[in-house]
Amino acid sequence: MSRVQLALNVADLEEAIDFYSKLFATAPAKVRPGYANFAVASPPLKLVLIESDRTVAGSLNHLGVEVETTEEVAQAEGRLSKAELATVTEDQVACCYAVQDKVWVDGPGGERWEIYTVLADTETASGELRPARQSEAACCASRPDLGVAGSTSC
Repeated sequence: MSRVQLALNVADLEEAIDFYSKLFATAPAKVRPGYANFAVASPPLKLVLIESDRTVAGSLNHLGVEVETTEEVAQAEGRLSKAELATVTEDQVACCYAVQDKVWVDGPGGERWEIYTVLADTETASGELRPARQSEAACCASRPDLGVAGSTSC
């Protein structure tokens, strides 16, 4: 099953977990220091919460589409490239407490989109989580510069 991902910056992770648990009537699927995610069944949504005091709480961190397989990620990269959109792929990258294959693309307003599949869970975030500001890049919210071919790591 594919589902849209919405990653939000939050100032207080516990407060956000409480709110979104009530809003979507579901408990988080994963909680780690400074990070939580929800696998919401209806509507099909992957909600990611990233705690950070360096960003505006409630602001968009990044968007994504979670797919089931690496082949679907590759198909998305091919489709986006054929449509003449600049993409960057990351294979076997440890990010957001998971090992993932992904492709990044920027929307017209600069919003960051990733199409990704989770290959395995990991107990480490692989460094700090990436804040939304590109200048402070670390894991999920930011991606390698578009236009640079090849695979990179978080």
